Order: sequence, then C-alpha cells, then structure tokens
Amino acid sequence: MKYAIIAAGEGSRLAQEGVQAPKPLVKVGGEHLIDRLIRVFNANGASEICVICNEQMTAVAAHLKEIAEAKQVPLKFIVKSTPSSMHSAWELSQWLTDEPFVLTTVDTIFHEKEFATYAKTFELLTQTGEIDGLMGVTDYIDDEKPLYVDVNDALQITGFFDTCEQPKYISGGIYGLTPKAIPVLQRCIERGESRMRNFQRALVAEGLLLKAYPFSKVLDIDHASDIEKAEAFLDIEH
Repeated sequence: MKYAIIAAGEGSRLAQEGVQAPKPLVKVGGEHLIDRLIRVFNANGASEICVICNEQMTAVAAHLKEIAEAKQVPLKFIVKSTPSSMHSAWELSQWLTDEPFVLTTVDTIFHEKEFATYAKTFELLTQTGEIDGLMGVTDYIDDEKPLYVDVNDALQITGFFDTCEQPKYISGGIYGLTPKAIPVLQRCIERGESRMRNFQRALVAEGLLLKAYPFSKVLDIDHASDIEKAEAFLDIEH
C-alpha cells in the first residue's frame, strides 16, 4: 500500500498570523507536520510514500531530499507548483497506478491508533475487492468550508455537499483509494476542474463504491490557533 501527501499549499494564513515556517515544516508537539505523516505512514505498511511540495518552498524540498537520501523510508517527491490540490493529486498520480493508496494533505491531524485501524481496514477491504475507496470522515465539525458527506445505513457514500441541513459527517481529508480512481482524476483535470472536493464528487458520479470510515476527530492546521488545538488533541494519545 502506498501513501501520498500533498504538501504544496502556501500556508498564507499561518504566515499572516506570524508563523514563520512553511506549513509542512510547522511543528506540532515538537515534530514537523511532514515528518509526523511520513513516520505514521511508514509505521503502517508503506511500500512507498509520495510527496509533492511547491517550487517556492525551498526549505521543504531540501528537507525531503535529506529524508530521501537517508533511505530510512521509501520516499519519492516532486517539487512543482500547481493551481489547486486536485492538480497536486494529479502530479502524484503518476506513482499511484499499481496499488491502493492513502492520500492526505500535510496538515491533516488524527490519532495514530485510529489511523492504524483505518489503514488495516482499508487494506483488507481492497484485498477482497469490496470497495473502491475508504474515506476518512468525522462528526467533529470545526472547518471554515466543510465538505459534508452523505452516507446510507451501510456507510456507503452517496454524495459530497457544500451545504447540509442535518450534517452527520464531514470529510476528514483522508482519501483511501484504488488505482480505479486515477482515470476519474484524469477526466476531472481534462474538464478543467479544480479542488479535491470536485474529484470526490466525480468518484461518486462515476459509480465508484466509496465507504465512509468515521474518525473521532480530524483537524487541519489553517490558523496559528490550530497548532495549540492540535497539540491539546494529540496530548490525549500520550
């Protein structure tokens, strides 16, 4: 199973709020966001970890180069500025055509034990061919523009929505997918679409069987205050 990380955002809101480091190198609990994900993914059966960062983040590219050269983890990375997260995913997809993969953005914060169970579940379900994707969702809604996830009683995803009268789950930004998703992504790019949420909608529209996997809580680091929130949340783990 492969893992992929989109570490290409500017982190402009963090910078405006006085956080000097580029987002992938922001520290939560004394650990860079990018290092935390690489460590967790490596501990959960990564055959390969693929990362994209933008061309402006020279410190991030240098950091990734150092990790790759140390050869402690199976890391591949690409340095390329893209117009959107969907385009970043498209750049990564060249490495994701041959086995199931889990894709996240660099600032996705979750409990490690919960993630380990999710990764095992995803691996088992793809081995039996039961699903085309297992998407991490949460009922903890603390997001500026949440993507609401509609599910049936079997937790099969029936739609992704910008607004919702009675929200149960929102997307946690943890995408477990099989290579079947890549042609869908290609068609999205060819249609001139952008944003990961539109890719997720296309997966449902094209008939891929996606299931929701509830996490207790998933946080993003968009503001300086989110760093403290994340540290308090992760403290529960120790």
